[in-house]
Amino acid sequence: MPDGGPTTHGKQHPPTAPARTAPGAVPPPHGPAAAPPRATPALRRTGFLVTLVLGGLTATPPLAMDMYLPALPAVTDSYGASAATIQLTLTACLAGMALGQLVVGPMSDKWGRRRPLLTGLVLYVLATALCVVAPNAALLVTFRLIQGLAGAAGIVIARAVARAVVRDLYDGLAMARFFSTLMLISGAAPIVAPLIGGQLLRFTDWRGVFAVLTLIGLGLLVLVHRVLPETLAPEDRHSGGFRATLATMRGLLADRPFTGYLLAAGFASAALFAYISASPFVVQEIYGASPQTFSLLFGLNSVGLVGAGQLNGKVLVGRVSLDKVLATGLALMTAAALALLLMTLGVFGEVGLVPVAAGLFVLVSALGLVTPNTTTLALMRTRNAAGSASALLGTSSFLVGAVASPLVGVAGEHTAVPMAVLQLTCALLAAACWALFARPGRAPAGAPHTGGADS
Repeated sequence: MPDGGPTTHGKQHPPTAPARTAPGAVPPPHGPAAAPPRATPALRRTGFLVTLVLGGLTATPPLAMDMYLPALPAVTDSYGASAATIQLTLTACLAGMALGQLVVGPMSDKWGRRRPLLTGLVLYVLATALCVVAPNAALLVTFRLIQGLAGAAGIVIARAVARAVVRDLYDGLAMARFFSTLMLISGAAPIVAPLIGGQLLRFTDWRGVFAVLTLIGLGLLVLVHRVLPETLAPEDRHSGGFRATLATMRGLLADRPFTGYLLAAGFASAALFAYISASPFVVQEIYGASPQTFSLLFGLNSVGLVGAGQLNGKVLVGRVSLDKVLATGLALMTAAALALLLMTLGVFGEVGLVPVAAGLFVLVSALGLVTPNTTTLALMRTRNAAGSASALLGTSSFLVGAVASPLVGVAGEHTAVPMAVLQLTCALLAAACWALFARPGRAPAGAPHTGGADS
């Protein structure tokens, strides 16, 4: 569908005036050429399988992160390093994913989706294989950085291709449902990955976990090569260079609501990454749980995340405004983070694993209401630079997450207070950015932005 005007309950209305273009931004096309190309016949014939592939691509980050989590204490012992040093392997991967998206996004708008994606997957497989043989922590951090840089291709292009599918086949509200479906598919990864990782540690060491990740990457590479078609027509590609890319991103960031949703998504993701980075030590070192118990709790939290995402996509979308659902998710995140902080500070006395696990469950589940809606509301404001917009969204999430991950270990392995403080701070910042920049209720969701850059 064309993205020309605001939507109300999923129905498209014609624009009342052409969108203004910010200085230096790429102007949107006008007239008959402005209509986006329809989905390719190959995409229609294999729509369900393509959706599964997109889910697999979005599952790459949780696979790379979560299957490895139960092994973090073992990696610490293997190298004789501190917990903060080993947490840098998470930071490096997140930073790579953040920076890689800034490169891959514009590349995919210029050269199409398929070629950068296949190149990125090849490099991802090679970097993951190198992690298997890393002789020391420094090289493991380096290989994880390369792994993240290469894995960014899957994140950006999965969003961009999904945007193309939704734009051609569905209305604005269906985009939220579509991203909720992707969350269901990719959400299976954080449920299954730590369970697999925990079981693998019964038979092999942490290097064997990376060997399995290498095989999974190879399988995804073959599937993408055989199934996923090119979705960006040559006439819709950007021919500009680095300056044109910067102009496009400046135009996107000049749109206040887009920036508000972007920042809200970034800080909400940072709360999640604080949980991912700290929970192996909190659950196993502080509360004495086994790697298998940690994997089960992590999987349960992932079930909550996926369940909330499906509640959003199947029940709430179309009945409740996306901003109201987003506000509910942010409120639940804040309340859960506050409860966790009070528990870790000992306000309620000495608490066991169950109350802490319950607080983490609510916090992670709330992201199922936040993530698909911030993504949808941001992408609904873009026209012809879906790759660049997706890159900015992904970069904000992973870059803030990369900064947050090592902070949870600043006080050592035997306290969860830094994790709770960071999660509460991020939840409050996410809510503030959404309220101040997106200004829900004033700017109609789905209206074409006036910040210039398209998508």
